[in-house]
Amino acid sequence: MHTTTVQSSQANQDLLERFEAVRGCRHHFPLLRQRVNGKPLVYFDNAATSQKPQVVIDATLRYYEEENSNIHRGVHYLSERATQAYEGVRVKVQHLLNAAHQREIIFVRGTTEGINLVAYSYGRTIVGAGDEVLISAMEHHSNIVPWQILCEEKGAKLRVIPINDRGEIELADYEKLLTSRTKIVALTHVSNALGTINPVKTMVAMAHAHGIPVLLDGAQAVPHMKVDVRDLDCDFYVFSAHKAFGPTGVGILYGVTKLLDAMPPYQSGGDMIKSVTFEKTIYNDLPYKFEAGTPNIGGGIGMGAAIDYINEIDLASLAEYEHELLAYATRGVAEIPGLRIIGTAREKASVLSFVIDGIHPHDIGTILDDEGIAIRTGHHCAQPVMQRFGVPATARASFAFYNTKEEIDVFLAALHRVREVLA
Repeated sequence: MHTTTVQSSQANQDLLERFEAVRGCRHHFPLLRQRVNGKPLVYFDNAATSQKPQVVIDATLRYYEEENSNIHRGVHYLSERATQAYEGVRVKVQHLLNAAHQREIIFVRGTTEGINLVAYSYGRTIVGAGDEVLISAMEHHSNIVPWQILCEEKGAKLRVIPINDRGEIELADYEKLLTSRTKIVALTHVSNALGTINPVKTMVAMAHAHGIPVLLDGAQAVPHMKVDVRDLDCDFYVFSAHKAFGPTGVGILYGVTKLLDAMPPYQSGGDMIKSVTFEKTIYNDLPYKFEAGTPNIGGGIGMGAAIDYINEIDLASLAEYEHELLAYATRGVAEIPGLRIIGTAREKASVLSFVIDGIHPHDIGTILDDEGIAIRTGHHCAQPVMQRFGVPATARASFAFYNTKEEIDVFLAALHRVREVLA
């Protein structure tokens, strides 16, 4: 018994030390040092965009100061240097996602463009009249509207997997919706509005049992957990750099080689061609077939610095710490009369969406902003989720590893003041 107690004590001490190491990263983020409305900034809007560590800011600035040149086309020193730096990021993303090949990593502007690329290029080749595209009831608009447009164009039907009152996928209903008419399944890995972590590995296997490919929206997953696309066995995976501590305007589409090879280009222009004559154009090889025009080179290099930064952090400790923040905040808001959490899935990432009886979420956000606290209010580009739970909008606090329990205490105190002022 004594040995067990000692081991448990040591485990707790080890966990505390790992948490302290994660908390210690906070000083790497310069924006978090500022004051808003005379109060220390409490930034709880990480699901919308994360803050950037100094190394990412420096890497992006360094490109413009020391390497600025177009890539792939020049034989001079600066072009070759910029090309090497940019293409090096492709390798970093390959390793981050455990993709099989560099050619499976496509640079895009973000998650939205990645989904549109698959819908317009792959979707148009496989979806026809009477076919079905399957999504869930918790999707971001970016994983709804492209499929709606495709279905309207092709005479196909968009089918929706229901969710329960906790905000979890109904797997039995999902199984029933997988039929010979289903041509692709598009799912969020982690819900931006509810925080639900979907059982995507199981869901991919269920779809593949019917020969149906799967796209996963990883915008909210990559910043919070290890993603292994070969373990998930998904066919497409998309994410944005700006939610994963990198710059805005750049992201990644992963796709298996066999499918990408068969897909027509999404956009056309420079760099996606091998040769052009007025009679015929020969497209470039993967991945360049899908990368028309000059990309966001500085943003891509900044994303590479963000990946290096993530790799230096113990991801398991990061996830544990963020889960502890979520649990701490969840316990705290439970003590606020009239507050209801929207999204109580058993598996959740660090998103806390809520409403308070009789108080509009925008008013909550305004009062919290007066206290220097940044949260998100509205429908979070997930209006069907709001309709499912019978609310026009929610207030959403979303946490990252640079946040603290002390900040949550400030947040909770401010929520009590919201009730005193408005209830």
